[in-house]
Amino acid sequence: MIDVLTNEEKIGFALRQLYSQKGYRHYSMSKFEEYDFYARNKSFLVSDAVITFTDTNGKLMALKPDVTLSIVKGSRLSDEPLYKVYYNENVYRVSSLSHRFSEITQTGLECIGQVDDECRAEVLSLAAASLRYISPESILSISHLDILSGFVKAMGLEDDEERAVLKCIADKNLSGISEISDNENADRLKELISTSGKPSEVFPKLRQLGCSDEYFRQLEKLIGDLEKNGYGDMVNIDFSIVNDQTYYNGIVFRGFVSGIPFRVLAGGQYDGLLKKMGRDDSAIGFAVYLDMLDYLPKEKIGLNIETGEETV
Repeated sequence: MIDVLTNEEKIGFALRQLYSQKGYRHYSMSKFEEYDFYARNKSFLVSDAVITFTDTNGKLMALKPDVTLSIVKGSRLSDEPLYKVYYNENVYRVSSLSHRFSEITQTGLECIGQVDDECRAEVLSLAAASLRYISPESILSISHLDILSGFVKAMGLEDDEERAVLKCIADKNLSGISEISDNENADRLKELISTSGKPSEVFPKLRQLGCSDEYFRQLEKLIGDLEKNGYGDMVNIDFSIVNDQTYYNGIVFRGFVSGIPFRVLAGGQYDGLLKKMGRDDSAIGFAVYLDMLDYLPKEKIGLNIETGEETV
């Protein structure tokens, strides 16, 4: 029976089991929401292209392009100090593979409420475990937006210049940063981006560059927890990971596996989204893009689906 399952089905089933065993409850939702809900948060979406239709009552509706927004909206009904859920849902948006609208299956989890370092460490470890379930040849790339933001703010730029610098960071375009600003603080930012790599290589440079002690200690502790949990060999620090800082802050991360040229996992802390929705809580989570996994040869899958054990 196992042989007839696709990679997407095998890994999706295993990840749902993993998250359930760690105390996350299953969350399910409607296939569509009012379009205005997504229009107000378009820059939070992976793609701003949304499939819409007019309902029988005349309201403009949208096929769900994102899961996190719906979960945050639904979590308002909970009185738990930490709202922990996982999901397995189809979203409808432009695929990075076909560049056309597609029905894409995602599995992931969200923690909303009193998020602390223990919660962040748990989410990062589950992200690493998810990648290892997919393939033993996997990398979890981690950034800290508050560290990066400190270096960018020190440049004293106008808002449009900051946005241009952030785009250069995402593109790893160091010469583009120099064209916008060519001073000592720009040089510090370029050094920060250029020292991406293993924590043992990056941490000494962060100390030399004089990043915030608070955020450095947080990053160091979270990566130390990953190492204690057996995921240290997967960790890569990469300050070119840039999410919209209107929504995201703190730890952000992406997951990659050998044989697939695109990210298969993405996540981070998104307190800004909750603030925009009028809430003082924190939130962190990630999604696994299961549509990518059928591009992975079956012999490279990291999970023995029959035993539920990682092949590491």
